[in-house]
Amino acid sequence: MKAIIPVAGAGKRLRPLTYTQPKPLIPVAGKPIISFIIDQLLKAEVTEFVFILGYLGEKIEIYLQENYPQLDAVFVHQTDRLGSGHALWTAREAIADADEIVIFFGDVIIDANVTEIVNNPNSCLAIKKVADPRQFGVVELNSEGKVHRLIEKPRIPKSDLAMVGVYKIKEVDLLLDALSFNITREIKTNGEYPLTDALMRMVERDVLFDIYPVDNWFDCGQREVLLETNATFLDRDGFASQDIDDLENSIIIHPVSIGQDCKIINSIIGPHVTVGANVTIDNAIIKDSIIGNYSSIKEVMLQRSVVGNDTSITGLRQSLNIGDNTEIDFSNG
Repeated sequence: MKAIIPVAGAGKRLRPLTYTQPKPLIPVAGKPIISFIIDQLLKAEVTEFVFILGYLGEKIEIYLQENYPQLDAVFVHQTDRLGSGHALWTAREAIADADEIVIFFGDVIIDANVTEIVNNPNSCLAIKKVADPRQFGVVELNSEGKVHRLIEKPRIPKSDLAMVGVYKIKEVDLLLDALSFNITREIKTNGEYPLTDALMRMVERDVLFDIYPVDNWFDCGQREVLLETNATFLDRDGFASQDIDDLENSIIIHPVSIGQDCKIINSIIGPHVTVGANVTIDNAIIKDSIIGNYSSIKEVMLQRSVVGNDTSITGLRQSLNIGDNTEIDFSNG
C-alpha cells in the first residue's frame, strides 16, 4: 500500500499568507495540516509515501525530512499545475508498482477511521454531505445505492455527496490508464485534468467504488474554515498547551496552543489561539487567531486573524483631545 499525497497547489484562496508559506504547513491547533494526514496514515500502517510537490515544495520536503526522518518517502515535482488528475499522472512512475494506493489531498483534515478506508475490500471514495456541492467533485448514486456517476463541480448538482479528497484505489493500472487517456487526448474540465474525470472513466469500466461517509471534513483552503478548524481542534483533548512558560503580567484564556521559546508580556491570549515558536507578543489582545513562527506582535488587538511566519505587527498609538458629543470609530467598518 502506497499513500499518494498531492501538495502542489498554490493555495490562492489563502493569499497573501501562501505567497511564502505552503498551505500544508499552516498550523492548526499547533500542528501543520500535513502532519494530521501523515499521522493518520501511519496509524493505518501505511508505510510508503509519494509526495507530489510544486509551489514552495522545497519547504514541505525540508519539513518532512526534519520531522519524519524515518518516513519511506519519494518526492515528485509537478512543474505545470493542470489539475489533480495531472498531478497523479506526473507521479505515474512512482505509483505503477503499487498493488493498491490511498490518495490523500494535502490540504484536507478529516474525522474518520482512515484504517477502515485503507482496508476497504473495494476501491473507496470518502464523502460528506454538503450544502453547496457546486465547488466539489460530486458522487451520484443509483437506485441501489451504488456509485453511478462522478462529476467535477457540477453547475446543477443532482447530489449533495461531495468527495472530500481521500480515495482508496485497488485498480491502480486502470487509474493510470484513465489518467493517460484523458491527458493524451486533452480531455479537460474547466481547463484542467481533475482526478474526478479519471475516476468516472473507471466507473464506466465497471470498477466498483464503495463510499465512506466521514464524520467531519475540514477543507482548510479558506481563512474562515481554517480558523474554525483551529478552534475545533483546540477544544479537543491533546491539542491545547497545558504548561505555558515565560508569561509576564499576562492572561491566558484557554484553550490555546503556544509554541516553544515564546515571550508574552502584558497581554491577553485566547481563547482559540495558536501561536507558533519563537514569537514575541507585547501589550496585545489576541483571540480566535493563528500566529506564525518568529512573529512579533506589539500593541494591537487581533481577532479572527491569520498571521504568517516572520511577521511584525505594531499598533498605532493615538493622542486625542475630544470635545463633547463626539463619536469616533477606528474600525474598518
